[in-house]
Amino acid sequence: MGIKQLIFGEGEGYDYGALCMPSLPWKKQRHPMKFYPLDEPLPLLLSLVMGLQHAFAMVGGLITPPYVVAKFSIDSFPFAKVELQQYFIVAALITSGIGTIINVLKVEIPFSKKIFGKHLYVGSGLLSVMGTSFTFLPIFEIAILSMKADGLTGEEAYGKMLGTSMLCAVLEIFFSLLPGKTIRKIFPPVVSAVAVTLIGVALTGTGMKYWGGGVVCAEMGWKEHAQVVDSVGFGMPVSNVPSAICSGSAQVALPYGSTEYIALGFSVLVFLVVIELFGSTFMKNCNVILALLFGYFVAGVSNYEGLPYVDTSKIEAAPVVDFLWTQWFGIGIYGPAIIPMLIAYIVTTVETIGDVTATHEVSELKTDDKEYTRRIQGSLMADAFCSILASLFTSMPNTTFSQNNGVIAMTKCASRRAGIATGFWLIIMGVFAKIAGVITSIPDCVLGGMTIFLFANVLISGITLFGELNLKSRRIRFISVLSMCVGVGVTVWPWAFLDMRASPYTAKFWECSDCSETMKGLRNAVSIFLSTGYCIGSVLAIILNTILPEDAEEPVIEGNVRWSAIGQKSTYFANKDVDIEEEEGDESKRGTVNDEEAGSADNSGEGEEVAATDDLAEVEEAIKSE
Repeated sequence: MGIKQLIFGEGEGYDYGALCMPSLPWKKQRHPMKFYPLDEPLPLLLSLVMGLQHAFAMVGGLITPPYVVAKFSIDSFPFAKVELQQYFIVAALITSGIGTIINVLKVEIPFSKKIFGKHLYVGSGLLSVMGTSFTFLPIFEIAILSMKADGLTGEEAYGKMLGTSMLCAVLEIFFSLLPGKTIRKIFPPVVSAVAVTLIGVALTGTGMKYWGGGVVCAEMGWKEHAQVVDSVGFGMPVSNVPSAICSGSAQVALPYGSTEYIALGFSVLVFLVVIELFGSTFMKNCNVILALLFGYFVAGVSNYEGLPYVDTSKIEAAPVVDFLWTQWFGIGIYGPAIIPMLIAYIVTTVETIGDVTATHEVSELKTDDKEYTRRIQGSLMADAFCSILASLFTSMPNTTFSQNNGVIAMTKCASRRAGIATGFWLIIMGVFAKIAGVITSIPDCVLGGMTIFLFANVLISGITLFGELNLKSRRIRFISVLSMCVGVGVTVWPWAFLDMRASPYTAKFWECSDCSETMKGLRNAVSIFLSTGYCIGSVLAIILNTILPEDAEEPVIEGNVRWSAIGQKSTYFANKDVDIEEEEGDESKRGTVNDEEAGSADNSGEGEEVAATDDLAEVEEAIKSE
């Protein structure tokens, strides 16, 4: 193999022009793109280009949870710990890069055949990337704020959450050792749909808080209410810590929801639309990061009465090069967070199974063979192993990233080499810490314009999973409705069970300011569980799926049926392998009994077409005869 072939590849399959050619919304794509399968030996240049697209597609998502925890939970107003925020981004990028490479390579566990009777792996062996999980974000936020209310520093509280994460990750190791059929029985599609949708609902609401100016000032917005101000009287201010004034934009400090903040965040969404209309394939695959950079540019050239929105001092303060363990938090255990963290690992198990299935589909691989089951096992083990590794690396838990399946679908590249290149780029971005300095200087409102779009993608993924369910089934519909009504309810209004910011142990469902430390811990565990929508919703779905009996079988109708007469399809066609054909210009649908069914009536083996019933009376007679 020559140097040119090694770097650029040979043949029509390596068309670099198609990747960078802008699109026009009124024209169709002229040339279909080539599909690169799992074991395609991509040349070096194309591997790096494809890997960079995956890195760009996920970087906005994977840095958001640690950045939010560092800035709004560990740190507090006036958010002066810039070095801490930058370190969290560095650690997340490096950890995600290492985790991605492990997951793509699929490493066999030594002696697993002798110990467990089967080969076990760490990693799926797919182009499946790893990143900091959104699932754990609400738990980390609530738990750290609870510990700070009890007198711990933010750094000490974070260290306890790292140890708790390591302990709870053992649950996912247990799941990875179960047979594939058992996993699918415990976590059926309805549980996956509920969990993913509720995560999307919670995160989208959080994104709106960023967009309006910041999380803290959004939650303290009640201080601006006219009745609150009047109740103080004589012009005396309400306590300004925490403040209802958003100060996450350098020297600019405005109330939550100010027009200036909304406009800057909206610029991100506008540019997303522009990319979708005119962008090349490469631009569309990394649209989130490009739109974020555009919003950052708009904020950089704007000002409010001469005051800048972007704080360039954060970039200057960031080191040129950074790495793991330049800051340390210790390792501990926070008991009240154990139950919510275990539930979060159950949720990530459900997510990972769905992600691997989706990756198989976009990679044009089978989902009904032994290799698929091995990849499910390896991916779950990688989730657990990389989450434990992440705690040792001082980062939040890792899991597979579903949005990268969209990159595979759009680029038509499922090669493992692109996955390894993705890990390489993430590590590079983390080591060169000036990149983290740029990210921490982005105004909260601009970050909100990006995150609300990113988080809504999770919500749409959950809705898509619901679309694949049989919602005509009374059982499935009941499980979905009951789980979602509770999950969405506490997500939209968690204050029924959760203490309001800066008001510990005051929620009326269980006031506990004078309780013992043990009772406070128990009370916090219950509060976190009940106020985290996807926790309580997912557990309800699992319980209901276990205890509710299956639906009774519907009556079977043989032959063709005019569906307009009865309003729905008969289960006969699903059970009897009947082909349904819809003729153009005819509103009715006709079914033809297959050859195998008709064989007993006709020695030639050819199916007979049964005449369609013309009205509801004939349908009822068919049911009675059945």
